[in-house]
Amino acid sequence: QLHFVESGGGLAQPGGSLRLSCTIPGTNLEGYVIAWFRQVPGKEREGVSCISRGTFTNYVDAVKGRFTMSRDNAKNTVYLQMNSLKPEDTAVYYCGGYQYAFIKAYCTTLDDRFANWGLGTQVTVSS
Repeated sequence: QLHFVESGGGLAQPGGSLRLSCTIPGTNLEGYVIAWFRQVPGKEREGVSCISRGTFTNYVDAVKGRFTMSRDNAKNTVYLQMNSLKPEDTAVYYCGGYQYAFIKAYCTTLDDRFANWGLGTQVTVSS
């Protein structure tokens, strides 16, 4: 079973930026609906954002206006640009997805079809 590979995490200061990347090596992601989730110890994994097979994106209220999700099908990579980072953004960020036959202008992180999670990438926001 193929799994996503996340990268780009690290330490950032409050107000800073990081860009996360997500891919499945050797796999064309064009047919996938993909989401970013995050998790802190002791809490459930929560949805952050998703992107449809097209360019529709959806964000949880806590990151709207600060995070931007995009996809580059030529590079088989999905990105999460995180700006104006806050300490409460500290978490392990995971990428998941599912294959979907249609280019639909909608997605939601509440969709229970997201799967094939990677090992995650740690994001720490601290001064």
